[in-house]
Amino acid sequence: MMEINWVVLGWLIDMILNGFVWFIIAAFSLLLIDVTDTWTRKAIKWMDIADKWIRKFIDNLFEWIQKKNLKIISSIILLIVLGILAQLEVIPKLIT
Repeated sequence: MMEINWVVLGWLIDMILNGFVWFIIAAFSLLLIDVTDTWTRKAIKWMDIADKWIRKFIDNLFEWIQKKNLKIISSIILLIVLGILAQLEVIPKLIT
């Protein structure tokens, strides 16, 4: 009579269940990646639109300040812009 090797049987069951669980995780991950990929593309489009709008707004603002010869306001706005760039660590990256 043949005896059952419980260690091998447990190992096989564990491998099968483990593979099944990882298959489910992979399937959900692929679905989630597809959804977030479309969200990321939409977010990048909106960021591009916002970036162009902000650049145009700042450019028009500086032109208006130059026409009005408002040095105080232009210096305050430049201080704010440089402060934001320093907070985002853009300036330290440009220096190094």
